Amino acid sequence: MGIGKAVRLERITNRETGKTIIVPMDHGVSSGPIEGIKNLKEAVQKVADGGANAVVMHKGMVRAGHRGSGRDIGLIVHLSASTDLSPTKNEKVLVCTVEEAIKLGADAVSIHVNLGAETERDMLRDFGLVAKACEEWQMPLLAMVYGRGPKIENQYDPKVVAHCARVGAELGADLVKVPYTGDPETFRLAVEGSPVPVVIAGGPKMKSPKEVLEMVYGAMEAGAKGLSIGRNVFQADDPTRMVKAMAKIVHEGGSVEEALAILEG
Repeated sequence: MGIGKAVRLERITNRETGKTIIVPMDHGVSSGPIEGIKNLKEAVQKVADGGANAVVMHKGMVRAGHRGSGRDIGLIVHLSASTDLSPTKNEKVLVCTVEEAIKLGADAVSIHVNLGAETERDMLRDFGLVAKACEEWQMPLLAMVYGRGPKIENQYDPKVVAHCARVGAELGADLVKVPYTGDPETFRLAVEGSPVPVVIAGGPKMKSPKEVLEMVYGAMEAGAKGLSIGRNVFQADDPTRMVKAMAKIVHEGGSVEEALAILEG
C-alpha cells in the first residue's frame, strides 16, 4: 500500500485499534429523506460526538453535512446509486468519480456492487475502473458487496457472503463491507477468505438495540475489523450513545452487557 492510502486510511479508522465504525448516510438517494438523516449536519454531529470514525454520503450532500466545528470524523464519498422506485433497484450505476471526491475533500470513496444482479458485469467493470483510479490517486476504496439477484435465494448464506468478500478483495478494495451471516462461526468464512479487512453491514432497522449489539459482538469475535451500519445507528433513540456502545465492543473489546450499560446511561 502506498503512503497516500495509508495516511487517508488513518482518517477513517481508529489508529490504536486499526478498526473502524462507519455510519453510512447515503440513503437519501435510495429511500429519500428518511427519519434520522433529514438534517444531515445534525446527524453527522450526533455520530461524531459518539466517536464514529467516518460517515458515507453522496457528493451533493457533503456541503449539507459539513459542520465546520465539533469532533473530527472521516468523510467517505459514495460513487454508486439506484433508487427504491426503480424496477431494477439492484442495478447500481456510477454517479461520481474519484476525482470529484478528491475535490470534495474525501478521505475515501465507496462503491456498491450486487453480485447476481442482471447487470453484474457492468458493476464489476465499474469496480475495476474505480479501483484503478483509486490506486492512481492513492484514495482508499470501500467496496459494499452483496448477493442480490434472481439466482440469490439468501443473501446471508455464508458461502454467498464469503464470495462477496473475496470479490471485493480480488478487485482492489482496501476495505470490504458485507452482510453478517448471523453467527461468528459462519462469518469467519468471509473474514478468513479475504486478505483485506472486512466490516459488517447493518441491514434493515432491527427490533432492539441488544440485537444490533449482539450482531456487532459476533462479527468482532469472527475477526471483523469493524462495522458500517446506517439505520440502526442514525435511527436509534440516541445515535450518540449507540455509537459509544458500539465503540465499547469494537475498540475496547467489551461485552454486549457493557455496551448495553452505556446505552442505558
